[in-house]
Amino acid sequence: MMTRRITQLLIGLAMYGVSLAMFIRAGLGLDPWDVFHQGVASKIGWSIGTVVVVVSFLVLLLWIPLRQMPGVGTLANAVLVGVFADIGLALIPAFSHLGGQIGMLAGAVILNGIASACYIGARLGPGARDGLMTGLARRTGWSVRVSRTLIEVVVLAVGWLLGGSVGVGTVVYALAIGPLVQLLLPMFTVPQRAPQSSVEVVPAAP
Repeated sequence: MMTRRITQLLIGLAMYGVSLAMFIRAGLGLDPWDVFHQGVASKIGWSIGTVVVVVSFLVLLLWIPLRQMPGVGTLANAVLVGVFADIGLALIPAFSHLGGQIGMLAGAVILNGIASACYIGARLGPGARDGLMTGLARRTGWSVRVSRTLIEVVVLAVGWLLGGSVGVGTVVYALAIGPLVQLLLPMFTVPQRAPQSSVEVVPAAP
């Protein structure tokens, strides 16, 4: 079971990074965090994958006052998504016509949904940004929805001011990713092993 969980985690994170590259190549807008990553990358000259990795570890520092504990999946997420985003950008061409951009955007959303279901379903720890959201909700008493909205509005606004790409893809992602992950998650969630009973079963007398 652990072999499956680790394999699924790694495949999911690789697909997530590639989906980020596909969003960028589509050129129609990114999700809020990646608007921020792209804006920072454009200002300091780093690759977007490098920015994703660095921001992930900076966000993990915010877990300390929230008393969040990372899992192996959290640390893998912090490193691998950015690495595979840069690999994807090196391999995937940009499209200059609208049909190709729309197709790339649709593929990015679907792949991102599958990737999210894979790494969440592996149950090896949330990503740094997801943990920030749930930790903030727990410490403040806010709902997860309010915490997520607040965080994503802030990073979207800052990213846009820094030059990150906001567009129809941002709206499509916001509307589609929740229902898509909810649909796919049952298929990819690794079941928990049932605890063995400590009660000895005595066979009936013949």
